[in-house]
This record gives sequence, structure tokens and C-alpha cells, in this order.
Amino acid sequence: MADKNAERADIVMDVPIDEVEEESPTREDLVDYFPRYTLKRSGLVAPDERPPGLQSLVLGLQHVLAMFGSTVLAPLLMGFDTNTCLFFSGLGTLIFYVVTGGRVPSYVGSSFGFIGVVTSVTGYAYSPGASSNPNLPLATGGILVCGVVYGVVGLVVMAAGYRWIELLMPPGELVGGRAHWFHRRHSKTSSSSHHFNQPSQTVVTGAVVMTIGVNLSSVAIGQASGSGFDGYMAFATVLSVALINTYAPAPIRRLSILFGALTGYLINLFCGLGGAGPRIDYAGVAAAPWVAPPKLQAPKFSGPAISTIAPVCIVLVAENIGHVKAVGAMTGRNLDRYLGRAFLGDAIATIVSAAGGGTGTTTYAENIGVMAVTKIFSTLVFIIAALVAIILGFIPKFGAVIHTIPTGVFGGLSIVLFGLIAVTGARIWVENSVDFSDPRNLLTAGISMLLGAGMTSARVVWGPIQLDGIGVATFSAIILYQLLRGWGE
Repeated sequence: MADKNAERADIVMDVPIDEVEEESPTREDLVDYFPRYTLKRSGLVAPDERPPGLQSLVLGLQHVLAMFGSTVLAPLLMGFDTNTCLFFSGLGTLIFYVVTGGRVPSYVGSSFGFIGVVTSVTGYAYSPGASSNPNLPLATGGILVCGVVYGVVGLVVMAAGYRWIELLMPPGELVGGRAHWFHRRHSKTSSSSHHFNQPSQTVVTGAVVMTIGVNLSSVAIGQASGSGFDGYMAFATVLSVALINTYAPAPIRRLSILFGALTGYLINLFCGLGGAGPRIDYAGVAAAPWVAPPKLQAPKFSGPAISTIAPVCIVLVAENIGHVKAVGAMTGRNLDRYLGRAFLGDAIATIVSAAGGGTGTTTYAENIGVMAVTKIFSTLVFIIAALVAIILGFIPKFGAVIHTIPTGVFGGLSIVLFGLIAVTGARIWVENSVDFSDPRNLLTAGISMLLGAGMTSARVVWGPIQLDGIGVATFSAIILYQLLRGWGE
């Protein structure tokens, strides 16, 4: 078995990752569904290998830190309970592990791709110590249906392959709300996974990604401009993240959002204690119990909410393809055969999370960045990270502390994250050599971008169907590209 895997890895290393044909599961795969982990003490650790026990535990905690910023910030922006989302991120990661047979190393957490549509449907705006979003059941109903559609896509891919998806809307460095800037900045090994046979097709992916960032920009500015003090705190937070990501040691740079948030929080705390700004209110922290089960609530189903939120599955699909290919390129193994299972695992995680009152989920680029630095791709490490997240979900006092993040600090973090999403869309175009002298690309990108940027509050309503700016921009980019691509050429 080991010789067979080694031979396959050698073959994949000699052939571009996008040109390797998909493989159907073999009888041997069904017998050995989960990896039989072999100990590897040094060098690159493959998904079916494991580092020593203590090192595995430390790496699991490192992956928790890597995902923490996004898994906490996304729920806060949408008004979800932080503990509930941490619990479901851990549970979702375990689901993903089981569905993929432990063959694809990934952490599954709250997706930023849902922020725009959820706030659009529910009208929620973040403020420190605020109660949960009162309209969450409408949002989770839409997220659950989105997960079902996503799961159907996964089943189709398992049966028929994924090439049809690349034909419809080719993948790129989709982020679901988080920039691949975290891992690409320090790793050149994954670059081959982000170039495709028809570069012009990535105009669609780039337009969708940029639209998400631009559409959410008003949310970030609103948080950062609530008062003069909020503006100063937003600036301090943005500067902290930038300086940490540029000048800190490599392991700290991986966690620049987390440490930038901590820096901004401490500045705000000391300013409040010194009378230079409002004090942070810890009444909610004092009242919160140390241990309690996550808060669960059932979803409600509404036509307008479903039609607004369900299109996000397009983002999740394209994002997951990019992540699987990135990991495949870094490990030297062809993981394309697991794409259908990866879609299905993420979809089931999303369905389960939404059914209990959690956010939609996605695979995390931040954790891919950690793997790029450590060269440890063992899927066993993610089981440890998932268990830690589940435990955190049972500590309400921890979640209460998170809910004290000041509005200005949160606004600074939002400016960084949403700005990175927008510029990642542009980088997809640059890295894949999209030709903007071609009017087809120019019109596809320009029209969809303008619609997404301008429709921050407007909606397209047709009976029970309702689309916000992100949804309109997504479908506009796909339809325009298909109409203008030139099928006869």
C-alpha cells in the first residue's frame, strides 16, 4: 500500500495537478477507508502519517489559534452565538473527516461568504454585548437549504466528476471571507494549484470574490465610524494587524488577525481605564456561567431568505476546489478524487450547523497556511483541533469575553478582512493572466462588480425569490461569461 501511494505521489509530482485524471474509489480504498497512520518524526508529514503524540497536540492547538479569528469574527458580525458556532465548527470538522475518510486535511469553520446575505436578510448590526440576532432562524433556514444544494452538488461530483463546475464557474483562490494572503505570502509550493487551463475563465471567480469584499465595505466603515474614538481604535487595529503581518516572526504572522485584535482590544481597554474613552463592560462576562451546553435553535424557512442565501453555495464550491488543489499541490498528491466527498462533508457540516442555530461552514485557508509552514499535513491533527473547539463551545464565559470586543476594534478587523477579500479577487485575475483587453472579460467583471458594489441595500424580488447585491453579481458574472465566452472558438 505504501509503495502504491509513493508511486502515485511520484506520478503526480511529474504532472500538473489540474491534468491528472480523476480516480474512482477502489475496493482497496473501501477496505482502508480511514488512514492507517504511520509515525513520521521529521520532514514532510503526509495526510496518512502522523507526528509524535506531543507534537500532534501542539499542532492541534496551533490550528485552533489559526482558525479562531475567523470562526469568532464571522458569527459576531452576523449575530450568532459564539459558543454555538465554535461547537459546530469542531463537529463540522469531524464530519468532514469522516466523509472524506481522513484523506483531505482541512479545518471547517464559519464562512464569511454568508455575512452579506445574512445581514441583508436579518438586518443585524454588531455592537459589543448585544444579544443574538433575533431573526437568526430565518438565516439558518436559508443556510440549511444552501447546504442541501451544496450536498447535491457533492453527490453529482462523486458520480460524474467536477470538470463541469470548472466549465460553469472555474475555481480560484476563493476565500469565503478570508484571504489566502495568509498562506500564499509565505509559501510558493501551492502556486501551481491556482492556475487553470483557460485563464480567462477566472474572470468570473475574481469578480465574485471582489464583489463580496466591496459589498461588505459599508459594514466595516459603519463600525469604524460610530464615534471619533471608534475611528481611532479602528486605525490602531488596522495598523497593528499590518505591522504584525509584516514584521513579526513567521509563526506570529500566521496569526496576525488574532494578535492584531488582541492589541487593539488592549489599547481600548487601557484607554477606557485611563478615562480616554468608554470602558469595556464586563457585566455579561460576570453573569455568564463557566460551563453550559451550546444554545441551539431550530431554523425557519422563508422563500425570500432562502433565495438570498442559497446562492452562496456557488462560492463554497469554488472555494473548496481551490483549497483541495492547494493542499494537493503542497503534498504532491492528487486529491481531486476526493473533491466530491469534500463538497459533501462541508455540506453536511453546514446542514448540521444550521439545523442547530450555527453558521454555514467552509474549509479554512488559514489552516492551509499553517500546513504550508509546518509541512505537516496529517489529518489526525485536525481531530485534536476539532475536539478543542467542541470543548470551547461548552464554556459560555469564554464566549461572553469575545462579545466584549469594542465596535472600533471590530471595525478595524472588518476593514482588513473585507479589504483582503476584495483585493484577492484582483489577484486572481493577475495570477491567472486574465486579458482585460478582451471585451468579454471586461464586461463580465465590470457589470457584475458595479451591481455588487451598488446594491448594498437594494434587492431584486420576483415572487418568493429575492437576491441581494452579492447574489445578483454572482449570477450576472456567470450568465454574462457563458453568453460571451464564444463557444464556437
